[in-house]
Amino acid sequence: MGRWRPPPEQSSPYITPQGASALKSQLNELWRLRRTDVVPALAAAAAEGDRSENAEYIYRKKQLGEIDRKIRYISKRLEVIQVVDRPPARRDRVFFGAEVEVEDEQGATHGYRIVGADETDTLQRLISIDSPLARALLGRSPGDCVTVNLPEKTANFVLISVHYSE
Repeated sequence: MGRWRPPPEQSSPYITPQGASALKSQLNELWRLRRTDVVPALAAAAAEGDRSENAEYIYRKKQLGEIDRKIRYISKRLEVIQVVDRPPARRDRVFFGAEVEVEDEQGATHGYRIVGADETDTLQRLISIDSPLARALLGRSPGDCVTVNLPEKTANFVLISVHYSE
């Protein structure tokens, strides 16, 4: 059995202005702060002699590789993202950037905001537009029932409200 896996599904290019700003700040922080600290430490560790048994050198090399990987990912992502800075013309339906309130099968209500894949945060109730719940809600109006295929089960939700921030 091989190690090959199919490539992951491409995420949506949409992002809020706050999310785009956060990505740019993260890229700047990686370049200016973290990378400029690691490169001299790597050079100093390399100068210590035998690199094959030098734990500091091996650690710094892995650390630099991880930083460079993140820089490449964010740089490529910034080339394809599309900043959505206006609410849609129809504010009575769910689209990107909507703040929604849904009721689950037990009668509990949950509030979420639909954002880009790069800015999801479960603690702040920011869900990706690519998530099963967001995909099921897209284009729906308050009062609509949706069925969502979750990894462990199928769940039903009722859309209670839709709101857009200015």
